[in-house]
Amino acid sequence: MKKEIMSLKNIVESIVPITRFNRGEANKIFEEVSEYGTKVVLKNNVPTCVLVDPERYEEMVEALEDYALYFEAEKRMKLAGKEGFISSENVYKELNINEDELDDIDVEIE
Repeated sequence: MKKEIMSLKNIVESIVPITRFNRGEANKIFEEVSEYGTKVVLKNNVPTCVLVDPERYEEMVEALEDYALYFEAEKRMKLAGKEGFISSENVYKELNINEDELDDIDVEIE
């Protein structure tokens, strides 16, 4: 997928009148989406749909999920007082885990 800074030319090229679909140009439009990433479909000169490359869509969904998790964590941290935290030692005791057992566990870090 070709990534570029949105210029006026790029914006104009990203616009697709719905009549192109009516003329059987869907495959061509989908190829353009694959090449450029997005297209805005206009009906009666009003944006009615945005076509997005599936890879870009997945990136957008993941980013939104990450932001939702981030904001939830921020909210919880603001509401939490010192008494709301449990030490790792107490967690180990409660779950009957020996800290030495954790040394043998492989953790995958991204």
